[in-house]
Amino acid sequence: MKSTSLRDRFFRRLESYEQVFAMLDLLPGLSFFVKDRQGRFIALNRRGCEYCGVPTEAEAIGKTDHDFFPKQRADDYRADDLRVLESGKPIIDRVESAPESAGSPRLVMTSKVPLRDSRGQIIGVAGFSRQIEEIREPRGTVAAFAKVIEHLHQHFADNLVTADLAEMAGLSQSQFERRFRRAFGASPRQYLMGIRIERAAKMLLETEKTVAEIALTCGFYDHAHFSRRFRCIMNTSPTQYRTRDHDASS
Repeated sequence: MKSTSLRDRFFRRLESYEQVFAMLDLLPGLSFFVKDRQGRFIALNRRGCEYCGVPTEAEAIGKTDHDFFPKQRADDYRADDLRVLESGKPIIDRVESAPESAGSPRLVMTSKVPLRDSRGQIIGVAGFSRQIEEIREPRGTVAAFAKVIEHLHQHFADNLVTADLAEMAGLSQSQFERRFRRAFGASPRQYLMGIRIERAAKMLLETEKTVAEIALTCGFYDHAHFSRRFRCIMNTSPTQYRTRDHDASS
């Protein structure tokens, strides 16, 4: 009790919480953020700014994941935030793709915790993530998945078979599918589809290739199949996605 009281008195004397937040810029490879209940960024360290593609924290304050990341990825981040906000329970060591450019094969380990006000009401979430190679997991499921994820990103257009991915991870197919879903919140096929759609969305905005050409490049067997899957995930057709972006930038 005495030590707790001493701690409380000390922290109440601090001039600003920013003194503590500034320390987070000094931890190599660590991304830190705070968001409010609406998903708006309230605080962000240097690595977090790099992930969002902004030069300073001020450029991100008040904006959301949807301002910086592809829709599918931003939707996933928001779903995790809402899970913490509604349940009051943290998410600990979630393995996911690094929040950087579309198609990144790098993995991060992310944790999110609820933030409460003086009345105990949850007012936001705080989160940390660190690249798995910097955590230096030497073996086990995480290391095996890192190899599989790199393979998925490098060969996303190929006809990949789950059994082959399981063998790569050193697991039976049932173990692989169960552990993969637990780690990433999606099946291997769903994760692969997400990679293909992210890559296709990037190509729609950055190349002059036709929709049919992009479909084949990204591993879809025809234009119609690609359009159905794209609309399912992005809530718009490939043509509308490209046109809407061009209209917004003109």
